[in-house]
Amino acid sequence: MTSRYWVRFFFRTLFLGGASSVLVGFIARWSEFQPYFTNLDILSILSTAFWLFGVGLIFSVLSQMGYFAYLTIHRFGLGIFKTIGLWNGVQWLFIAVVLFDLVYFRFQAFAEENESVIPYVFISGFLLIIGLVVATLKARQTNKDTFVSALFFMVVITTIEWFPVLRANEEGWLFFMLIPLVTCNAYQLLRLPKYLVLSQLEREKRQQRKAAESTTMNQKRKPKTT
Repeated sequence: MTSRYWVRFFFRTLFLGGASSVLVGFIARWSEFQPYFTNLDILSILSTAFWLFGVGLIFSVLSQMGYFAYLTIHRFGLGIFKTIGLWNGVQWLFIAVVLFDLVYFRFQAFAEENESVIPYVFISGFLLIIGLVVATLKARQTNKDTFVSALFFMVVITTIEWFPVLRANEEGWLFFMLIPLVTCNAYQLLRLPKYLVLSQLEREKRQQRKAAESTTMNQKRKPKTT
């Protein structure tokens, strides 16, 4: 990717993370922020939105770090297991383990006496559904071989990025962090090919321009015949 489109890709993902955090933050913590809207406290609303946007930028940077780490892991996995089929099998195993852990270990760690397991299953299922939707779109965009890798990224890597809040288990923060993460992750996964194509076109234009300039310079240097 050329530096021009990398910068554009970075800042658009950054803005997406900040904007989604503002929206989700007000919804997820509405009981806390509702008095600002009831009293039309514009200064408090704007300052809170600014704070939420800043936190969203952090989530976005974390998402982008996770995505480029995943690209490295994917190439590393292909190099070790040699074939896409074997590597896909390993990724399916990680996906299953992570989804199970999201239910079992969180339930064991945080469930109160007589508390239902359903809320823990819901969070794991919610992440799986989003992952399946994004992976399906990715497979249609490219080819079916990318389905498992896309699902692995959306489930496993997102969970790793989400881990600090999972440990705290504060309900308001769970979705406040999750939604910006999956939004940024899905955007990167689905939009990166477009930026790669644009970068390739830009390189070709540069090469054509250099070739034209070289031809022009050579013509100017040719001695005139009488």
